[in-house]
Amino acid sequence: MPVYGWTIFLVAVAYVGLLFAVATWGDRRSQQVKGKRRPRPLIYALSIAVYCTSWTYFGSVGAAATTGYDFIPVYLGPILVFALGYPLISRIVMIAKGQNIASIADFIAARYGKSEMLGALVAIIAVIGIVPYISIQLKALYFSLEAMMAGTVAAQHAVPGIDLAFFITVALAIFAMLFGTRHVDATEHQDGLMTAIAVESIVKLFAFLTVGLFVTFVLARGPEQLWADALATPQVASVFEQPPDGGRWLAVTFLSACAILLLPRQFHVTVVESAHGNDVRRAAWLFPLYLVAINLFVVPIAIYGLLRLPGIDGDTYVLAIPLEAGANWIALIASVGGISAATAMVIVETIALSIMVSNNVIVPMVLLRQGENNIFQRSEGTGGNSALVNIRRAIICTALLLAYVYYAVAGNSAAL
Repeated sequence: MPVYGWTIFLVAVAYVGLLFAVATWGDRRSQQVKGKRRPRPLIYALSIAVYCTSWTYFGSVGAAATTGYDFIPVYLGPILVFALGYPLISRIVMIAKGQNIASIADFIAARYGKSEMLGALVAIIAVIGIVPYISIQLKALYFSLEAMMAGTVAAQHAVPGIDLAFFITVALAIFAMLFGTRHVDATEHQDGLMTAIAVESIVKLFAFLTVGLFVTFVLARGPEQLWADALATPQVASVFEQPPDGGRWLAVTFLSACAILLLPRQFHVTVVESAHGNDVRRAAWLFPLYLVAINLFVVPIAIYGLLRLPGIDGDTYVLAIPLEAGANWIALIASVGGISAATAMVIVETIALSIMVSNNVIVPMVLLRQGENNIFQRSEGTGGNSALVNIRRAIICTALLLAYVYYAVAGNSAAL
């Protein structure tokens, strides 16, 4: 049964509606128990899983199809940080709560006498570094939706008359603004948002496991048969028999260990949104378990793709294999998982950037130029910090526009 464009559209709309319902429910529930912060280890650990972006969902398989097991250090670093270094994370959370820190820029600036110049510098560097990262999510969403709407991964052109990438960018901007400006106080817990992000983590894990089980046990007839077929094909066997590059593994493990705390979105969900001291201690095993689970079928999918779809980009295997097998509903589930992985990252990352840039760049500049008679004080009586909300929305739109421009220039020429 073919999956047509309108089906994808309706599923996407229903999915977005579900997320809004979850976020609204989470906010209402937090209002009912306001002042009674309770441990929520599962939601906390699942929200940290925003670390798993479209690169995890699509790109890990592509990396495995090219370099074998070299994708593992990307997850080894975070596993080591949470499994062995959770006392350090707890200490960072405690410091952040004590000083009302709302971003990684605030935290670094606070370590150096609350330097406004340093905070602004960190915010600007973060924007420059994150824009290409967001463009990867646009690329992943583009080829995912295009493949499903065209009915084949081999399609190379968007739907006639529609700039699908720009449409995705606009939709993400609206989505991020609606989610990201629900609370003006950056240090206030956004329970609804974190619950929605946790749901997205469940969706992308379920979708990836569904594809992995289908490929491994239905198409390949079991892991033993799949591995035997791989060993019988020299081109495939050579990919997974190459020895690991020790220097690369150490470097990527170190970088990923830093990224799990220093990326703006990871600092936001791990530190700013930490609601209870016990959350970090329990996430020390819940989050690593999630990372192991979402990578269980990376190698089997990569092997099957190399065996059955030679010449096709490995980044597309998660979608290409079900489509080529005629399992369109499995492909639909895979597509929803990819949408979930990308949108979660974009929402949290742009929210974190908007908080950082507004608090560390825009607001200090306004206060310096206008003094006490500034737009923030004038807006208190009429809109309740409406100026700050509008500034953050503008930053979200600007960040996504820059990501779209970057994608338009380099996105089609770079793999995930």
